[in-house]
Order: sequence, then structure tokens, then C-alpha cells
Amino acid sequence: MTDAPSPPRRSDATKAAILDAARERFAADGYERATIRAIARDAEIDPSMVMRYYGNKEGLFAAASEFDLRMPDLAELGALPGKHIGAALVSHFLDRWEADEVLTALLRVGVTNAAGAERMQAIFREQIGPVAAGVCPDPAEAPTRAALVASQILGMAMARYVLRLPPAVEMSREEVIAWLAPTVQRYLTAERP
Repeated sequence: MTDAPSPPRRSDATKAAILDAARERFAADGYERATIRAIARDAEIDPSMVMRYYGNKEGLFAAASEFDLRMPDLAELGALPGKHIGAALVSHFLDRWEADEVLTALLRVGVTNAAGAERMQAIFREQIGPVAAGVCPDPAEAPTRAALVASQILGMAMARYVLRLPPAVEMSREEVIAWLAPTVQRYLTAERP
């Protein structure tokens, strides 16, 4: 006889509903205009529950903006021929942007709010920094190289997914990779200019 998995606790379902509603509301309205009341209404719960679990809007935003970029394993990147790391990362980021609105929401909030900017900085520092350190010629340059990579990735994300500039939106995935990959590759692996 196998043990049946226990059903999720009610509080887990409530927290998940709050976070889903918060992500959607922050994406639609931005940090400043999103309210605890609107998020609670979207989650079909009382606003006091949001406060109970997350304390305040800042705490809710921090929880809602937890995001794993699911960066490729450094060993996998190291096994790629050196000229393909840029293409692998650009392809990976296109997958992430297209699969999850949270990253787009974070970008929107990040350009209009200090808390959002700090969250985006932390995500990129903690998740792209180690990749840059693992593949660049001088690990001491990793923060600079990670920032350069982020400039390309975030710039395209802003143009394609937030501002929806027609030429950026109309480019095929393959075209985006072909244009961005050489630059990302250079930022990560070229000798310092």
C-alpha cells in the first residue's frame, strides 16, 4: 500500500493565489498603481489575508518577484564550443521571456520603481554573474561582463516584450539569436579591449 500524497494545505493554496494575482497585477499596473485591495480582489480573498502572509506591499512584491532564470548549467556551457555560448544564452533567455510573464512584469516595474530595480539587479547579479565568471577569461571581470550581457538581453526584452516595437516583435527567434549571440559571446569570452 502506498501513501497517497497529502492534499496541499489551505494556506499554501491561498499564498499561491495571492502570488499569481500579485504577479498579474504588478505586470498590468506596475508597482506604484497596484494595490493590496486590487490584488486581494483578483485572488478572491480578503485584503487582510495578503497582509497576514506578506506584511505589506513591499513584502508581497519581493515574494511575487522571486524568479529563477533557470540558467544553463556551467558544465553544459563549458562543454559547448566556445563560439556557441552566446547563442545558447540568447536562446535560453528567449525561452524564459516567452514562457513567463513574471520576467516581463519585473522589467516593467524595474524601470519605474526602486524596489523593482533592486530586485532585477539581484536576479541578474546572482544568476548571470556566476555564468559570466565561469566562462570569461578573467573572473574578476565577471560583474562587468554580466552587466554587458544584461544590457543586450534586457534591451531586447524591453523592445520586444514591453514596448513591442514592431521590428523587434516581427523578428523571428532565429534572427534575434543571429543578431544578439555574437555580441553576448564577445562580452563573455573576448579579451578585454
